[in-house]
Amino acid sequence: MKISRESYSLYAVTDSTWLNGESLCSAVEKAILGGAGIIQYREKNKPYYEKIKEAKELKHLCTRYDIPLIINDSVELALECEADGVHLGLDDGEIYKARQLLGDEKLIGASAHNVREALSAYGQGADYLGCGAVFGSSTKNNITHITPEILGEVTKAVPIPVVAIGGINKDNLPQLKNSGIAGVAVISAVFAKEDITEASRELLSIIDTL
Repeated sequence: MKISRESYSLYAVTDSTWLNGESLCSAVEKAILGGAGIIQYREKNKPYYEKIKEAKELKHLCTRYDIPLIINDSVELALECEADGVHLGLDDGEIYKARQLLGDEKLIGASAHNVREALSAYGQGADYLGCGAVFGSSTKNNITHITPEILGEVTKAVPIPVVAIGGINKDNLPQLKNSGIAGVAVISAVFAKEDITEASRELLSIIDTL
């Protein structure tokens, strides 16, 4: 699946713990209406059968809006729900194996924390990179922090889109100006907000100035 660089501007990553009982599909639709160009399904603490159900519902929703659905970590789940791709962390399997299973038309993202990891992922065939954590993280322990300067080095080192991730919100986002990123991946900056659509729009308006 080929998508424009602009699609990466606001990359929304799900986390149901922020939703206060609202359905995941409803919250994701609000993010899309606010301008999210990619949705990543990332639900760490749910049984697999529930993940399949939710991922299939999100795939149906994203297809209606012509938005790619990416599955975090699991090639198996991506295949099961016919998602548009998968995002692999450093410990989530080999990119070339995921490519063999998913085929050439699917998107494969990879995590990178420095230029070496970025070049390795690009060399293995990653379509885009998630790079962080730039401002810490509320969803991960033992994270690797990277500076905006390192982020800029990564974007210069590879020709594929680089998406910044990690603790990003509307207040610290301007610090990434001139870093060369294609966009930002966010969780709580969208899904923890009372008005998800407006929060998405506000982030996009800032991203447009970077």
